[in-house]
Amino acid sequence: MTVFLCGFMGCGKSTSGKLAAKKLGCGFCDTDDLIVRTLDMSIPDIFEQKGEPFFRTTEAEIVKSLCGKTVVAACGGGAMLNPDTARAAREAGAAVIFLDVPFDICYDRINGDENRPIAARSTKEELHELFSKRRSIYLSHSTVRIDCGSKSPVEIAESIAESVFR
Repeated sequence: MTVFLCGFMGCGKSTSGKLAAKKLGCGFCDTDDLIVRTLDMSIPDIFEQKGEPFFRTTEAEIVKSLCGKTVVAACGGGAMLNPDTARAAREAGAAVIFLDVPFDICYDRINGDENRPIAARSTKEELHELFSKRRSIYLSHSTVRIDCGSKSPVEIAESIAESVFR
């Protein structure tokens, strides 16, 4: 089964996803890492040289290519915002799991991260507004929501694994 983890930047998709993949006995990938390897460019360079729309198109193609594979995939913060991408994942029978983390926790993790172009160029207030807009979309495009506010990465991974077996 394909498991896609979605949520705002810094919610712990990669950290918890690696642990969940071990628990589930399957592979793990990070869609941002796949994009970087596919294009042989850093994410900031992709945004600067090719633009965010190009990045989002590439991201959607990567997500769709993972459908049907036995993998836990940490999606970039914008991947499951695209209704076509989310629909493709659902139609392929993938679990789309929203890791719901409070904004302040995400912000503490992404503040000053130059490898996240949106975070690097935005104020805290702008990021909070983006977080608020995205949260409702994550909820509508996911098949499972995990409240991660007070959970450790290991506990989140356990919740991911449990949700797959429901």
